Amino acid sequence: SAEALLMAGNIPSGLLEACVVLGVSSERLKDIHLLQGKGKEPLVEAEVLQVHAPPFVTKESSSNGTEQDLAPAFCRAQRRRSFKKKRDRPVSTISDSGQTNEPAVAASDDLSVPQNIDLIALLQLCFPDGLRITNESREDSYHFLVFTDVFGNQTHGVVAQYCKPVHCLYTTCSICVISKYPYYNALRDCLSSFLLQLKTSRMCEFEEQVKEFSAKLALVPIPPPGPLHVVFNLRPFQIELPSRLDVDRPVMDLNLHLPFLCFKPKQILSILMEQRVVFLSTDWAKLALVAECFMIFIHPLRWQHPFVPVLSRQMLDFIMAPTAFLMGCHTSHFEEVAEELDDLVLVDIDQGTVSSSSSNRLELPDVPLTARDCFIFRAKGLQLQYDLDVCHAASRTDINELRAHRRQWQRKVNTVILNVTMELMVNIFRSGVCDFLNYEHRVFNSEEFLRSREMTDHTFYKKVLDTHIFHSFLRDRLNQKNDAFTRMQLNIHSETRRMRTMTESPRRPTMEVINRKYVRPENGLNSRLGMSMPNLADHRLLTVPVRQTSIGTMTFQSGSWSPSRPIKTFKLPEFPPPLSYQYVQSYYNDLIREFSKAISAASSDDSALLARYYYLRGLVNSVAGKRVDALVDFQSLYKTDMDIFPTELLNALVESLPAEERRTAERRPDLKRLISRVKRDNERERARPVDGGSVKRFELPKKHLHMEDFVRRVQESGIVRDQGTIQRLFEALTVGQQKQVDPETFCFFYNFWKETEAAAQDVDLPAIVLEHLETDECVYKLSSSVKTSHGVGKIAMTQRRLFLLTEGRPGYVEITKFRDIEDVKISSAPFLLLRIPTLKIKTSHRKETFEANLKSECDLWHLMIKEMWAGRKMADDHKDPQFMEQALTNALLMDAVVGSLQSQKAIFAATKLAYFDKKKLEVPMMVPKTTSETLKHKINPSLDQTAPQAVDVLLYTPGQLGVSELDGGGNPKLWCALSDGKVLVFDAASWSMQHNSVQVGKSRLNCMLAVNQQQLWIGSKDSFIYIINSRSVSCNKQLTEHRGEVTGLTVAYSCSDDCSVIVWDVSTLQVKRQFRVSCDRLQSIQIHNGMLWCCKSASLIFFSPVFQYPSLPYKLILIDLNKPFIRIQLKDCAGVVCMIKVKNQIWVGCHGHSAEGKTRGKIYVVNKDRYTVEKELMAHDDSVQTLCSAEDRYMLSGAARADGKIGIWKVE
Repeated sequence: SAEALLMAGNIPSGLLEACVVLGVSSERLKDIHLLQGKGKEPLVEAEVLQVHAPPFVTKESSSNGTEQDLAPAFCRAQRRRSFKKKRDRPVSTISDSGQTNEPAVAASDDLSVPQNIDLIALLQLCFPDGLRITNESREDSYHFLVFTDVFGNQTHGVVAQYCKPVHCLYTTCSICVISKYPYYNALRDCLSSFLLQLKTSRMCEFEEQVKEFSAKLALVPIPPPGPLHVVFNLRPFQIELPSRLDVDRPVMDLNLHLPFLCFKPKQILSILMEQRVVFLSTDWAKLALVAECFMIFIHPLRWQHPFVPVLSRQMLDFIMAPTAFLMGCHTSHFEEVAEELDDLVLVDIDQGTVSSSSSNRLELPDVPLTARDCFIFRAKGLQLQYDLDVCHAASRTDINELRAHRRQWQRKVNTVILNVTMELMVNIFRSGVCDFLNYEHRVFNSEEFLRSREMTDHTFYKKVLDTHIFHSFLRDRLNQKNDAFTRMQLNIHSETRRMRTMTESPRRPTMEVINRKYVRPENGLNSRLGMSMPNLADHRLLTVPVRQTSIGTMTFQSGSWSPSRPIKTFKLPEFPPPLSYQYVQSYYNDLIREFSKAISAASSDDSALLARYYYLRGLVNSVAGKRVDALVDFQSLYKTDMDIFPTELLNALVESLPAEERRTAERRPDLKRLISRVKRDNERERARPVDGGSVKRFELPKKHLHMEDFVRRVQESGIVRDQGTIQRLFEALTVGQQKQVDPETFCFFYNFWKETEAAAQDVDLPAIVLEHLETDECVYKLSSSVKTSHGVGKIAMTQRRLFLLTEGRPGYVEITKFRDIEDVKISSAPFLLLRIPTLKIKTSHRKETFEANLKSECDLWHLMIKEMWAGRKMADDHKDPQFMEQALTNALLMDAVVGSLQSQKAIFAATKLAYFDKKKLEVPMMVPKTTSETLKHKINPSLDQTAPQAVDVLLYTPGQLGVSELDGGGNPKLWCALSDGKVLVFDAASWSMQHNSVQVGKSRLNCMLAVNQQQLWIGSKDSFIYIINSRSVSCNKQLTEHRGEVTGLTVAYSCSDDCSVIVWDVSTLQVKRQFRVSCDRLQSIQIHNGMLWCCKSASLIFFSPVFQYPSLPYKLILIDLNKPFIRIQLKDCAGVVCMIKVKNQIWVGCHGHSAEGKTRGKIYVVNKDRYTVEKELMAHDDSVQTLCSAEDRYMLSGAARADGKIGIWKVE
């Protein structure tokens, strides 16, 4: 049947997977009663008495009585197996030693059991300390179970044990509710409600009541991640199912503060390590709850080893597992467990102790000091006592009101604890892990990562780096997963770290880092950059000091990742008689109507809430057999929240469509496109690696490297990414030999580079020297002690200057800043009968020439200083600080080449890396005066790429006064679309990269529009309009109505290359109107003076009236509707790419050619009143792709791939 086919897919389960009743049958109890009379009190073997799993009802037979279809239910198709029950068997007893005289079987009829449930194990886990027949009644008790299959998928169980009187004796029965989701509190509430009902009913109705209870739970849908919880009634309780906080988070329906009540913060840190851990308690319930808390604490790390928080006495041999694990057992087994193995970590929950099975002292590596101290400080500040928080409150008379208040308190405490534990993980891994990842080749340089850590932390990191969970964590980072870890990491990034992403400097400690050795109050935090645009002429704006915060002043807001949105609840209708098909179908119809009402009542601005209603209504429609309606609901997620799009469910839904329903769906263009997209995405998913991609450790080569292999190895090493630079390095290392680098040479070069890097970490400058240097300066090169015209000392090189570190009495003598150099040359100075090579530097600030007798180092210093001088001059002329960074990298590579080759050809080899010094000779470095005066700054958005990427679109959005940074407000932003759908965000007050890139599809992006303060629309070549939330900088909405490449956006209008124009309702994202323009290709649209102007490939159209004119690629045509055309010739322009009006000017982005025939990007500034070209700007080394205005004060230009930079120009 269609329903059965639908069930075969991965449809999200409802609350119930199965309900199992275990205990002793009535027939056997009679026999036991006779044994009891003989003075025996045996430990009785438990039996499986009932198993209930959805679906619970069927459609009525058809008129010919030939077919019965399964009724809809929130369940997956469960393969079943028969569990044979035997009748007429002798009484089985178990001795106190645990030996049984017969294997476990049950009495009465066969049971149909879901295949993924192991009933033999369940018998042991539901009665972990055995089942006894007693003379006294006991209180009801609950405990919790976790089952893990061979693929790592988990199911969860909540067990209720209650006493049943039989023949003056008492026996214990267990009811175990099994769910795919860890709803521990909710399922305990459900069982508590049911046991209350059970105690007032007749025993003959027991089986029917259990089945009815199970069927009700099967009708409860699971809410998707986000701000909507589901509530339902099971008298006397109102039960709430919390949603997951995030797509990558599990359900958290437990009290996360329990471990903090049991253990000290230091003990919690020791338990978090991947090791062989056994939890111990006299209370079975504590084992799973506390263990699950620790699984949540280590997020985003995922436990990938055996996880069995409850072991019965028969399962104690599990602790012999050779791998890491986390298990739990009764405290009475403490000695037995401790004697088995030497390296177990024994955690006694009741006593609050953590010990080792091999010694009295637990020897585990300490968590890094900074992370540890911060966590302990945070943990001590937690408010974990509910009674203290409600001292002032009135007593609540309504039980559900009391429970709701307690849940709200617990939710708040859980949120704070999640922030504390996430901050711990970020503090352990953020400062360094991502810096040592190579994303192109998926390599992690573990050795260099370890070298960057404090020596006292090496033991900890060595242990962590070898774990499976760390490997999985690296895989997520390489896949650029946008999870809670990433979001918190961005929130607590220092300004300096953000600034560091703007320049690709080799790793060296800045003066700011060195300054920390000298705690001086004058090095405090400078004032925050203002809301307005910066004065780009001041290079100091590109040097922002690190925030200096003590642990005591840190706030949760600075590191919070949890959503602050208020939680909404949706109350399910009262349950129908759950074993009647008609009533169940009617219940689903009622549920659909309630969701429709909620959708109508919800604000169109609250897209997150609307998405949850659409999701749940689509889920109900799918199980109610209304597949086309379900497709419509899931289609609505494109416009509300793509993050919760149920891909697997949609695959199952599309596969299950009968022919007639498929034809109905395909008659609707939106559903037809949805179906085809689901199929395409499904094929793409199948082609993706199952494990999410491998992670390699960096290793030195063992064979000769040709150019391509050499480039890859150097990129993997993290020394430099740029392909052009690496190719020049290859030429340097292969001078005078066959064009391949042997392993020994590569190894010498790599080790020399790393040793130099390590030596720079140990530079210990006197305080008097530090006072003369900028906070972001690093000492990159230090000469040996030499005689100079300023005295004896060591010459030091930073990225800005040369200075002499005088010997004897340590002091600072400035030699020169690189921008002040006028000439550098080598001469020789007489010394006795010898002539010593001497370096001479002439500067603009001193009449006398600086001289240094550098001897054998002279040639190398000469090369390095000339390269730095040329790079500085080019950076100043082009207002591009990256030129200086490139020159610095070239100079350090020269140093490493000379140091590793150690031969006569070493200096000649190093000249291959003198890129800027040669460029100065090849082409005139002088930038035209007009260009230099207008250009304020350049930034490179492709720094993390191996080659430049084209800047396809730029958009500036102003800052929002009164809106905090955490809410996405504050400073203005520059949005930059690179090739293949990557969007970067820059803080336009400092031009620092503000966020990681956002991937928006896989195709070229053509246009961007800020629709309001919260939405950024991006038109793509793949025909979609992607919507980015400008506050969270995340893309979770799409508009899919266009059929061709989206080429233009303006307020509430969009156009595509198939000549269609769509008018949008911005608040609801619905199509208000759609029409076509008569042309071959529509290029762009604009609204001006109440008219819509449409630009096609050979003409311009505007409505109304319609008007066309031919365009010329090399002339600018200004149109005044009341005057004839005015044509302005643009000199040396091969084609106009983009135009924009600012004040009384038209800025025109073009592409042209230089005298050497290379493509150049030019900008022409035209006065729109006088129709003259006021400025001709030499903008880029490739075509100008895009222009955008920043508050009419600055113009921003983006270049094509060969240049790939953003120019920032002053508007007069």
